[in-house]
Amino acid sequence: MNEQIRLDFQRPERLDFDEAILCARKSDAQLAAIMDRVLAHGARCLLTRLEPDVFARMAPTYGERLDYDPVSRTAYLNWISAGEREPARIAVVSAGSSDMPQAAEVTRTLTYLGASTKQFIDIGVAGLWRLMESVDELRTFPIIVAVAGMDGALPSVLGGLVPGVIICLPTSTGYGVSNGGQTALHAALASCAPGLAVVNIDNGYGAACAAFRALNMIRRTAAAPNG
Repeated sequence: MNEQIRLDFQRPERLDFDEAILCARKSDAQLAAIMDRVLAHGARCLLTRLEPDVFARMAPTYGERLDYDPVSRTAYLNWISAGEREPARIAVVSAGSSDMPQAAEVTRTLTYLGASTKQFIDIGVAGLWRLMESVDELRTFPIIVAVAGMDGALPSVLGGLVPGVIICLPTSTGYGVSNGGQTALHAALASCAPGLAVVNIDNGYGAACAAFRALNMIRRTAAAPNG
């Protein structure tokens, strides 16, 4: 079992954030061994795609060290909040309430990493007035994660209205020709709004890490002697 586990405890030195553990397709024994290794190292980790039934089977000794959220299917192991954070510079904008699991994975990941966010929920283009009510505020954010399924129109509309970095998170929300998120993914990739960045379908963790990388460079530039 130990030969199957090689954790990257040096990642923070390279990237400024630590390794996350994808729980999907891992056995209960593998997850237990990973958590034992993390705790023995005095480290922390983020668990993603942790289904409620798998979490429920975990031994109480782990449960006491885990902060679990069933909506995002994420858990923090051995994590302590950094306390008061800087004002939010990342907006997480979701087209519909059906996109909440993916949006929650973004916000939970960024909270774990120590980055504040502000959520804008259910402001998709089917009710364009809801988006337009928030545009002036959205223009103040340097980084926006746009979460949308169905036709995936939200990122393109945002891309024509706000100047910040826009990270598109297509979701599998929808049915029929939405094709499990393929339509939203293709819409983001084919957008005529210039400069959009796109992650894989339902990859809230990846979108959060892209947002955090951008935020970290903003922080470093501001902290530099000539920043």
